Amino acid sequence: MDALDGLQLQIAQLEERIRGRVALTPSVRLLKGLPGVGDILAIVIDREIGSIDRFDTAGQLTSYAGVVPTVHARAGKIRFGHMRKPSTQYLKWAFIEAANVVVRHRHHPAWKTKYVCQVYDQVCQRKGHAIAVGAVARHPAEAAFWILTRQQPYRPPAVRQAYPKQVQGRA
Repeated sequence: MDALDGLQLQIAQLEERIRGRVALTPSVRLLKGLPGVGDILAIVIDREIGSIDRFDTAGQLTSYAGVVPTVHARAGKIRFGHMRKPSTQYLKWAFIEAANVVVRHRHHPAWKTKYVCQVYDQVCQRKGHAIAVGAVARHPAEAAFWILTRQQPYRPPAVRQAYPKQVQGRA
């Protein structure tokens, strides 16, 4: 138990040193607004992305981060596979860690109505936990592109309401 306490103390001290050496730049402050992203993940994401001007679209950033699935298309059928292997591993790790934070907190009353929790629940029902974590990891990657491009804080997308399908031929 003493070894674990000592290790946790060392981790806390190292994180404090990292925070002290890395100034909270405007981009790090913006990234901290993403769901599941705290101080350390925001710093990692900021440093790994570098200049956001390198990317023309959010899709390019998500592909660079490796949080998009591989696509297998054959005979008119499309199957999505695992996340891409060739990617920036630290950036991919940071977005997956942010997704894991969302998954761990999704039952908390303050998190239940968040968009990313709804994404997780919907995808998890259809595809399972691992695929759902990947889907949730892609959301902060896309959002990072937009908040860094526009230099505006994160705003979750509007939740779409499902309207009942109207039966054709009836008024």
